[in-house]
Amino acid sequence: MLRFARRLLPLLSAMVLCSAPLDAQVPKTLRIIVPLSAGGGGDIIARMIAEQVSRTQSISVVVENRPGAGTVLATEYVARAEPDGATLLFTNAAFLINPHVRRQNYDPLKTFEPVCNIVSYPLFVVVKPDSPFRTLADLVNAAHAKPGVVTVASAGPNTAGHIALETLKIATKMDVIYVPFAGTAPAITALLGGHVMALYADYTSVAEQLKNGDLRALSVASAKRFEKLPDVPTVTEAGYQDYDQQSWNGLFAPANTPPAVLEQLRKMFGDAGRSEEIKSKLALQGLLPGISCGADFKANLQQQYDLFGRVISSANLKAQ
Repeated sequence: MLRFARRLLPLLSAMVLCSAPLDAQVPKTLRIIVPLSAGGGGDIIARMIAEQVSRTQSISVVVENRPGAGTVLATEYVARAEPDGATLLFTNAAFLINPHVRRQNYDPLKTFEPVCNIVSYPLFVVVKPDSPFRTLADLVNAAHAKPGVVTVASAGPNTAGHIALETLKIATKMDVIYVPFAGTAPAITALLGGHVMALYADYTSVAEQLKNGDLRALSVASAKRFEKLPDVPTVTEAGYQDYDQQSWNGLFAPANTPPAVLEQLRKMFGDAGRSEEIKSKLALQGLLPGISCGADFKANLQQQYDLFGRVISSANLKAQ
């Protein structure tokens, strides 16, 4: 018996060593899938952060654009990817909106692990410089006086701007005509041409026009005033409490990615987003970093997901 035990001990030791999990590591090549066309705001930010991580971490980070179906194609692609940290999704608020308006093959809060939010930026109600609306109250009062006459555009149905408008309609009880466009550029053209009276858009899309005076902001949808435009009052200041609508760009990994890999990814991208280089590059876009990683990011996503669900249900929004 003793002799058998002596023979068995080395075998058991080898089995223990073989079965002991080694700390998983971030792959040396990462792919960031962007569900938007190249050259847009989200794509630019993704490439900024990818370059910073590549340079500081001595790994290869490649950005790949896969636009289509309102960000759904790219999102489902990453959902099916091997959960080893090599394939990541860099997306925006559509990630949380789409599951409320159409059947998806993923659950944003279960099929993915949040890595880091990189940047957040507010939404604005903007008008032409010569618009009779000088304040948000002017627009709301006009809508109350003539229901179904005031027209407000956004970059498309079920986008962050559209949801922000529906939230404002609920808060103000105003009746306006919503006019969707295939992107912010044609919506701006329509506004400047007098085809619509106002536009709800994210700051990155209208920053240049606001700076040049081609557009004028009536209000900012964030809880606090935006430091780039400190004279523009918030919707809350106009008398509509607890109104906070912002857009964002953040990074996600497929569910079941090893915790050790997630921790490394959050450290890498969190440090990159807080770096002076990224702060400077974002400043050129008129943006500020909004780094939130892991549990903090997840809590924000849950809160926004629930809010979107309530607004979409109340407005009876459907996929278009």
